This record gives sequence, C-alpha cells and structure tokens, in this order.
Amino acid sequence: MRSDTVTKPSGAMRRAMANAEVGDDVFGEDPTVNHLQEKVAELLGKESALYVPSGVMSNQLALKTHTNPGDEVIVEKDSHIFNYETAAPSLLSGIQLNPVPGVRGLMTAEAVEEAIRPDVYYMMPTRLVCLENTHNRGGGSIYPLKLIEEIKQVTVRHNLKYHLDGARLWNASVATGIKVSEYAKYFDSVSVCLSKGLGAPVGSVLAGTKEYINRARRFRKIFGGGMRQVGILAAAGLYALENNIQRLTEDHEKAKTFAKLLLESKLYEVNVDHVETNIVIFGLKPPFPKDPAEKVDKFIADTKSLGVLLSAGTAGKVRAVTHLDVSMENVKKAAEILVKYRVS
Repeated sequence: MRSDTVTKPSGAMRRAMANAEVGDDVFGEDPTVNHLQEKVAELLGKESALYVPSGVMSNQLALKTHTNPGDEVIVEKDSHIFNYETAAPSLLSGIQLNPVPGVRGLMTAEAVEEAIRPDVYYMMPTRLVCLENTHNRGGGSIYPLKLIEEIKQVTVRHNLKYHLDGARLWNASVATGIKVSEYAKYFDSVSVCLSKGLGAPVGSVLAGTKEYINRARRFRKIFGGGMRQVGILAAAGLYALENNIQRLTEDHEKAKTFAKLLLESKLYEVNVDHVETNIVIFGLKPPFPKDPAEKVDKFIADTKSLGVLLSAGTAGKVRAVTHLDVSMENVKKAAEILVKYRVS
C-alpha cells in the first residue's frame, strides 16, 4: 500500500501490449500512440495531446512550454511539482516556484492573487498557476469546481496561464461524477497519468491546444523523451482507459474501509471524512520517539517486517494508497496487522 504506482499489468493488458501495432513515434508514425493521444485529448476536451514517459516529464513540459527563464510559477506548498520533482523547474526551465499554503493541498483564489508579483522590473514576472487534482499530500483531496473556477478568474484578470497536474484526475472524476473534460476546460494545459490507479506500467499524457502541444513535442525531444516503437506501452494506456476507470470506485471504498478500521481501533489519528479517493494519511499516537521523522521511519520499517508496505506522508504522518492489486481482504488484513502491532 505504498503507492498506486506499484500496480502490475494484468494478463489482458499484457496481451494488448503484445498485439500492439507500432511505428516510429518520433516521426509521428506509431498508430497506437496516435490513437492514445487522440483518445486522451477527446476525453479532456482538448485539441491535442502528447504521450510522455512520466508524470514528472509531463508537468515539466507544461512548465517549460508556458514560461521563459526568469519567470515565476505559483504552486501549492505541498504540491507534487514543488516537493517531488527534484528542483526540475529551476534546472530545466530556469524558473522559480512560489509555494502558497493551502488546506489539504487546496489554495484559495485570494491566496493565489496575493502571491502574484507586482509588474515592476526588479521582480520576476508571475506567468503560470498550477493546481493538483487530486492532491497527493492532501490525502487524495479533490479540488471543488467552484474553487477551480474562482482561481481561473484570477488567472484571466492577470493574464496568467493555468496548468492542472491531474495525475489522479480520473479518481476525482469517478468520486464526484464530474467528467474529466469538465475539470479540464478551465485549464490551458492538463497532465494525466496512466500508471497510477489505471494500472498501466508506464506513461502520462499532456493535453492542450495544437500549437501548445507542437511546442511541447519539441521540448520532449530536448528532454530526452522522444521514443520509437512505444506503441507497446501506449497500448497498456489505451487498455487502462477502456477498462480501469470506473473500477477506481473500488479503490475509494477500500481506502474508506481502511481508514474506518484504524479509527475504530483508537490507536491511530485519522479523519475518515478526509478520505475522498484512494489515499489515507494517518498519524501515530504515543508512545513513539519524539522526532516525527524518526517515528514514521521506525513505524514503516516495523510494519514492512510484518508484511504491510506503507510510505511517508506529510511531516509526522504515514500514507497508505489503495489500488487494483490490493483487494478489500488485503486492506482489512493490513488494518488488522497495524492494530496488532500497536497492542503487542
């Protein structure tokens, strides 16, 4: 339960990969990649899309294509772009991130507007605002459409671009019943992952206008992301889109069940109401070492030895993620092991 990135392709997905028609994608001649890109663009309501190896590359291409060196980008302080992309914005694009505090990863329109730099020569220009939906470190929290629209109005007033890190946008859509295209319509660019809850082994897709994606394609080549007969991997993404979206509901139910079992034990700190999708962030009650990092590291090492793999969440917290390779029975067993660990 470390992450939904640990899923493995099913037998049916492997067969789809083995039977994929392929060509050289750098020449734009891989029919399976082209089909995948067209399908994602259609789902998101965008003109065009680009298949890339990873979510990090997709986000970084988005930033690179929207900005110039010396620009600033507004992100939420717990966002994936700020915390888990290894300072790539500064290394690859020569830009600075301005992290804005949010609640469970969600920024307000007022906070975003306050972070926009004045138009004076001695300050870097604000160029782009990025949201993350669902929000990883926010515990799989979902951005409400109303809040997305309010921030959109801020970007329009200040002539800023608007990017969505929608790595788990599929989860938000299934949980709310709101189409991904309804979320995506507010943004100039959208990144979605195929290798998390959807179960594909590799790949993300960046979507936007044709002009924008043509420019991003050039940067993909510069970043080393030009691939050849990659339809073998794109076929897994197509299979995932056609078969694994609606089943995300099961992952959400498993996460809720896991959180409820931890809460009922009274041995862990968890807010079940905050479990909106497939991520559970929970705290550890005493006795434990005082240092939060030491506490979490010891807990993760101990539970690993008992057969439950977890990961660190926000400071002093533990993260559990449900996915298609973890059954409801597995989830209940994991909770049972965690309860026994605390009472032993």
